[in-house]
Amino acid sequence: MRVAILGSGRGSNAEAILSAQAAGRLGRARVVGIFSDVADAGILALGPRFGVPATFVDPAPFRTKLEGDGEARFVAAVSAVHPDMVVLAGFMRVLKPGFLGAFEGRIINLHPSLLPRFPGLDAVGQALRAGAKVTGCTVHRVTAVIDGGAIIAQTEVPIGEGETHDSLAQKVHAAEHALLPSVIARLSGAGAAA
Repeated sequence: MRVAILGSGRGSNAEAILSAQAAGRLGRARVVGIFSDVADAGILALGPRFGVPATFVDPAPFRTKLEGDGEARFVAAVSAVHPDMVVLAGFMRVLKPGFLGAFEGRIINLHPSLLPRFPGLDAVGQALRAGAKVTGCTVHRVTAVIDGGAIIAQTEVPIGEGETHDSLAQKVHAAEHALLPSVIARLSGAGAAA
């Protein structure tokens, strides 16, 4: 199963996927490309480290969504690696119909909450402000509804007394780093069906 990873930041979840692959824990999945909408994103530095092509794709003209010329460039770049699965690992743009249609049924996303609770931005902060006792992370199918696609798997993370945004974010990240590679391995046919 050929996997393309899209991300906008430092790439800690992409690194977890690539490390799992290097350790033989990614099932029949193989990462064939890393793509970012940020020219100096840390995720791009993972390519040379793990022997995977890593590419900046110009997302212009929009700042928060993938549409128009930027969307066309992303569709072309990602299509060129013939992915069976597109993994959004910290990709901070709203996907529009052109991209969604090009990879329909093949896009998954990692979100730092137990969806449907706390969708959208700053899910960790949302959980803290709501006084939740537990949060976590979710891998779900991507649809036109932001964070609204079918849930594939979740991991719970307890929220302790006096938890700070930073301490909770670290706990959620640790859960994400275990959950996402395991879901990819499962979806590759290496284990029980998701």
